[in-house]
Amino acid sequence: MSESRHVPVMLHRCLDLLAPALERPGAVVVDCTLGLGGHSEALLTRFPEARLVALDRDKEALRLSGERLAPFGDRATLVHAVYDELPDVLRRLGLPRVQGVLFDLGVSSMQLDEADRGFAYAQDAPLDMRMDQSTGISAAEVLNTYAPGELVRILRAYGEEKQAKRIVSAVVRERDREPFSNSARLVELIRDALPQAAKRTGGNPAKRTFQALRIEVNGELSVLERAIPASVKSLAVGGRVAVLSYHSLEDRLVKQVFAAGAATTAPPGLPVVPERYQPRLKLLTRGAELPTEEEIAQNRRAAPARLRGAERIREDAE
Repeated sequence: MSESRHVPVMLHRCLDLLAPALERPGAVVVDCTLGLGGHSEALLTRFPEARLVALDRDKEALRLSGERLAPFGDRATLVHAVYDELPDVLRRLGLPRVQGVLFDLGVSSMQLDEADRGFAYAQDAPLDMRMDQSTGISAAEVLNTYAPGELVRILRAYGEEKQAKRIVSAVVRERDREPFSNSARLVELIRDALPQAAKRTGGNPAKRTFQALRIEVNGELSVLERAIPASVKSLAVGGRVAVLSYHSLEDRLVKQVFAAGAATTAPPGLPVVPERYQPRLKLLTRGAELPTEEEIAQNRRAAPARLRGAERIREDAE
């Protein structure tokens, strides 16, 4: 098991953001993206009175983190679920409100390190990319069956890929010859399809296409659109939420939900704003906080991370 997979991103900053809410007796914190349990283990260690509920859609991650968190006994409840199922999970556990919620979005280190999952463009593997391998369609099926226009839309919307049309033209030509099954062939095709200038900037030229396919296969943005508002709703007053994003699409979505919650909903021109129109959230970060240069040097996977936090300061208006 590679050591890099054990390094949780911006760990101490996440703990510090959540601390005022989790130092209270009986606090419940939800780790919506358990992965290998690095953040969860730190939460249980730092807040000995807190109870943890942790979600992951990846059964292998749940198995491995279950071993890691076993010493904490019944303080940790692990659930096989996607994070937009948070309200249902809390209902089943009889927890109407929680004091803390943490999201560490994107692909877990384990999924990147396991070659046969097909997430990493640096090594040849089956084009799978499903975070839960027991359900849904694979990246190969997306490449081989989606209409060209739909593939272009996905690459542009989810990968912010300016050369989407060139790449898709090459994909369609190649899949007619032989369907895609492995990542190395796709990486090679992207390299050949791109003009020289496009290959000179931004790291591996396949990065944006792989990101787009992963988001499509796992429905990541639509899940996040439901999950972030649901997490805010699940917070007790004084509860806090912290979200680590790894690309601008995720970060923009989090920013919008937090900004809306921190704004007054009063009609313009009222001399005094009634209680029911007051903001529900207080922002805890000025914009998105970034990892330190020192952290990036120790853990290169932290480089794109963006952290935002918010505190629930008022109940919803009835």
